[in-house]
Amino acid sequence: MALMEPLPIPCPADLVPDATGADAFTTAYRQAKQQQVVFVAVERRGPRWTAKADALTAGPDHAVDDAVYDAIRGAVIRLIRSREIRPDSSAGPVYFVLHDIDSEQRARELAAALHAALYGDLEPLAHAVRAR
Repeated sequence: MALMEPLPIPCPADLVPDATGADAFTTAYRQAKQQQVVFVAVERRGPRWTAKADALTAGPDHAVDDAVYDAIRGAVIRLIRSREIRPDSSAGPVYFVLHDIDSEQRARELAAALHAALYGDLEPLAHAVRAR
């Protein structure tokens, strides 16, 4: 299997991989792990979407700062309270899953914002949460 080009850091929304289906998810996750970068993807779940990010794939030298984790967790809580994502969404500490997003575009925006945050840039996440 040939590796795809590494995603830019941070990854813009339009380049976030669609990992719908077991094969697509496995491929995207494996490639992130081999490239030692934060995994990011969206998945279609019926009419709704899921955004995912996982810092474990970035290797042992990639740490999620406590302030970053707190900001992501706070954003996930705000999205749950606004009913934009389901309450069973995961807020880390290293694996983040936002369930039941209403559109692919919004899922990509949130996935890209999570990716940026996991590399220390919290502004896209703050903007994405304020956008609604």
